[in-house]
Amino acid sequence: MTKNSYTSHSITHQAAARLIAEATAASERVGFEPVIAIVDAAGNLKAFERSDKSSYLAVNIAIDKAYTAASFGLTTAQWVDLLEDRGASNLRYVPRVMAAAGGFPIMEDGAIIGGLGISGGSWSQDQEAGEAALQAFGQ
Repeated sequence: MTKNSYTSHSITHQAAARLIAEATAASERVGFEPVIAIVDAAGNLKAFERSDKSSYLAVNIAIDKAYTAASFGLTTAQWVDLLEDRGASNLRYVPRVMAAAGGFPIMEDGAIIGGLGISGGSWSQDQEAGEAALQAFGQ
């Protein structure tokens, strides 16, 4: 019998909660008030945290960073360079594509299981906190 479907994997609620905790701790160490979003493999919001003093604008930015990273399996920092390419530059006009550091695919066994987006600091703070959180998470 021919299969017309495939099995996909997605981050669990428990794993998303652990990653939120790791990202919160990393952001505190780096020194900023974060907004942290985790999406599942399909780009749907799975977990979210906004510190009391974070910017309102950072909410959608964090969610879109997570969405962009999960959708393409690239960090949003990589998107900054990608959009400089003439052949890909028009992708900057695709809704929800966020080319700013702080978005990361969440991987397991070579497959994308979600995305992490951090916003609220400078681009380097968002990037540093995300890298530290993923390392503590086991990636």
